[in-house]
Amino acid sequence: MIAAGMRSPRASRLVCPSPLPREIAMRRAFLILLALLCVALSAAPQADEAFARLGRGVNILGYDPMWSDPDKARFRPPLYRTIRDGGFRTVRVNLQAFAHMDADNRLDPAWLRTLDTVVAQATAAGLNVILDEHDFHPCAADAAVCRAKLLAFWSQVAPRYRQAPPSVLFEILNEPNGQMTSEAWNALLRDALRIIRRDNPTRTVVIGPASSNAYTALDRLSLPDDDPHLLVTVHYYNPFRFTHQGASWAPADIRDRTGVHWGSAADRAKLYHEFDRIAAWAQAHHRPILIGEFGTFEQAPADDRLAWTVAVVNAAEKRHFAWAYWQFEGSFGTYDIGRGVWIASLHHALVDSDSAYAGAGR
Repeated sequence: MIAAGMRSPRASRLVCPSPLPREIAMRRAFLILLALLCVALSAAPQADEAFARLGRGVNILGYDPMWSDPDKARFRPPLYRTIRDGGFRTVRVNLQAFAHMDADNRLDPAWLRTLDTVVAQATAAGLNVILDEHDFHPCAADAAVCRAKLLAFWSQVAPRYRQAPPSVLFEILNEPNGQMTSEAWNALLRDALRIIRRDNPTRTVVIGPASSNAYTALDRLSLPDDDPHLLVTVHYYNPFRFTHQGASWAPADIRDRTGVHWGSAADRAKLYHEFDRIAAWAQAHHRPILIGEFGTFEQAPADDRLAWTVAVVNAAEKRHFAWAYWQFEGSFGTYDIGRGVWIASLHHALVDSDSAYAGAGR
């Protein structure tokens, strides 16, 4: 026994041996594995959380003249409440910001004020808001120009919304494709993410694969393992010859051929198989999924269009994927702004689980 205030000579000479290099390496390896496990465990329940929080959504404002002149807006503020009351919880706001930058890639202050108004009005209506940088055409044409403009965009927008509620999400870029290859995109998304994380360390960021957010490119998507606040998006327009028949911008063999049907047992089986592949990737990588776009051009046969829509909704929701329909108004739209009414059959197909068009599904 040692009296208080005294030290044992033996104790004073006791020296703890330094860990051997192998022990240090093993300890470091264990800590790394533990950290990765914690990330995986924290990400695992996010699929259910994202589905519950975002639920059903719709794409808005991509081609509205409001971005150049708010007085010419087609979309009026009461429509946010119309969307919320219509069964949707999320709006994906399609931002084509590059056209509103000066020669130094500074965003027009008037454009930013319009964006502030959109975010404020949508959140006030109880909607989640995905800010989707939608300049995929210029990014496909020139990856270097895209890199400069996209990083400039997030350098300005991310700090501007650092105090926004968690219901505001950032989507780095819509449908990277063309010159924006998987290799180029994987490098760019990490640089953009570093910019965003400076002011928004826990905000949900939406990222999809290259090849126009196709699910077949998921295996080429490289995300940082240590960021659990990522939501992976894919877009679904399969089969393209059905969903885009008659569309003026589609390849000629699709543009000029209408009357293409969908809905056979084989059609449905293929759709469910493709959604199973998305689900398998999500489970393997511990990432929640957003079907950020899906829809059919208005020239598709009406009944088949509804059947396809319900099949996609059922397939997504049964796998706990959040979704955002393309689009609120327009040639794919579910709302007639001119008349101020929902397009009843398509709206019903999207939000009513007891849809008469549901048929067999899984």
